[in-house]
Amino acid sequence: MCGIVGFIDKKETKEKNKIIKKMSEKIIHRGPDSEGFYVDEIIALGHRRLNVLDLETGDQPIYNEKKDKLIIFNGEIYNFQELRKELKKKKYKFITNSDTEVILHGYEEYGARIVNKLRGQFAFVIWDIKKKELFGARDHFGMKPFYYAKMDDTFIFGSEIKSFIPHPNFKKEINKDALKPYLTFQYSVLEETFFKNVYKLLPGHYFTYKKGQMKIKKYYEIEFKEQNKPIDKYMEEIEKVVKESVKYHKVSDVPVGSFLSGGVDSSYITTLLKPNKNFSVGFENKGFSEVNYAKELSDLLKIENVNKIIKADEFFDKLELVQYHSDEPHANLSAVPLYFLSELTKDHVTVVLSGEGADELFGGYTSYSLVKEDKMYRKVPKFIRYSLGKIANSLPTFHGKHFLVKNGLPIEDYYVGQAFIFDDKEAKKIVTEPYKHGPNFKEITKPIFDKVKNKDDVTKMQYLDMHLWLPHDILLKADKMTMAHSIEVRAPLLDIEVMKIASKIPTNYKISHGTTKYIFRECTNKELPEEWAKRPKLGFPVPFTQWIKEDKYYNLIKKEFTQSYTKEFFNQDEILKLLEDHYHNKTNNGRKIWTIYAFLLWYKVYFLVNK
Repeated sequence: MCGIVGFIDKKETKEKNKIIKKMSEKIIHRGPDSEGFYVDEIIALGHRRLNVLDLETGDQPIYNEKKDKLIIFNGEIYNFQELRKELKKKKYKFITNSDTEVILHGYEEYGARIVNKLRGQFAFVIWDIKKKELFGARDHFGMKPFYYAKMDDTFIFGSEIKSFIPHPNFKKEINKDALKPYLTFQYSVLEETFFKNVYKLLPGHYFTYKKGQMKIKKYYEIEFKEQNKPIDKYMEEIEKVVKESVKYHKVSDVPVGSFLSGGVDSSYITTLLKPNKNFSVGFENKGFSEVNYAKELSDLLKIENVNKIIKADEFFDKLELVQYHSDEPHANLSAVPLYFLSELTKDHVTVVLSGEGADELFGGYTSYSLVKEDKMYRKVPKFIRYSLGKIANSLPTFHGKHFLVKNGLPIEDYYVGQAFIFDDKEAKKIVTEPYKHGPNFKEITKPIFDKVKNKDDVTKMQYLDMHLWLPHDILLKADKMTMAHSIEVRAPLLDIEVMKIASKIPTNYKISHGTTKYIFRECTNKELPEEWAKRPKLGFPVPFTQWIKEDKYYNLIKKEFTQSYTKEFFNQDEILKLLEDHYHNKTNNGRKIWTIYAFLLWYKVYFLVNK
């Protein structure tokens, strides 16, 4: 795994060289093993390399035979050997054993269509020296990040926004429209990032840039098209494709391990992979660690489990670093234990396999299923439930509000994904006037829901999560926290071939027998003990809400909430009330407090410390 950065402007070549080296240094954590550059009168490209494949000849940029095209690449292409054979038959010559060169020759042969042939995770650019044209792409699901900005006559792009800052034409300014939706979703949900005029290239898209004009095109569409087949037939297909995917994902010239929690996804991957070592973290607080489960499974498999218990002081000490590496404010608490997990892992292996993607593909989140109380309440006539849901939705937060809304209103009226922190009214109430005008959550979710308006509710939720939650939260933190420690994470369950099978599975095979991800759990039960196959999802629970009731951490938050710069963004009386009510056990505001606090730490890191 690597990092890429580049820019196009009118500066002298000598000056370009100095700038691109400074930009590259900002992402040295993505590739500490080597660096490479290309600079001409139009473009400057930088590459940081983490050695994983082709350790001897894989340095980048890589050129084609005619030396009129070159590529810088971040990611892994798992079917590169098949593509290499295909291209060799077409008389292309290879000077490396890397997957990177396969993309370049593939582009020569197929043009932009090469992206449809790639199985893997990727973000790359190819510079055509003769045509003076830049081609770039991001993988199907958004596993690898790609950002770009156009400021004055300068076009900047790369793996991380922090690498843009050394460019003299980069204007560091907050996007005021990003804060309000962030307070709802807990992550940066807009295409334009928290940095004004800096954008994400969305998953499944490629672009061309020539003579100051950028053209973006979508090449991959996520689709769920149910096909009725016996459940046993689907189970055979899932088992086959997942085992094949793990086989592809473990190809490496450096040691490979796995992340392991007590859940079914990482347990299944670890069981199929059988690495020498797996890695786990947890917290001292009761109910906030699955290390014991991970250790038990590892003992059964005769695999070494390397683990760590995180203490409160350690947690709070790393928060600014977590926000720095995230590039944008990120309030998924599980990013912090993932940071520690990656730190633990780096001394043992360079590549780890993880379980991301199974919940979105196979229907694993608890929100996808109705509990007993939901089913009973839904026997009440719909017009009554709708009226109560509409009233509840208009009121401030109270115990039972979510229940009435979820079971009374259409899913499009309340579902935003796996986190819903502040509703629109609450967010508007706590932010200052300049930050009140960002889009509300329905403006963000409606265009996505509109594409699946005739699907069932579970499919609608899966579809929304795969467009918002998965790329902007789950995959972002997976990439940024692992890369912060120069390790590569791979997700065999989030694979284009696995998706082809999962997209056809009927909903009643996914949500069945009182559990989520039913068909997937049944598959894993052939390899895993039943206790692991059927264990409910826990994730990475963090005892933050408990800690901030202690004076030490309560005062730490309070200090940040009362800073002079905080009033630029928030009504300080309102956010202090959230903190006081939580501290005195009046209301559980832990997630809301963390979301505000994470933003303030991010602002401090990027706008006050790193001016």
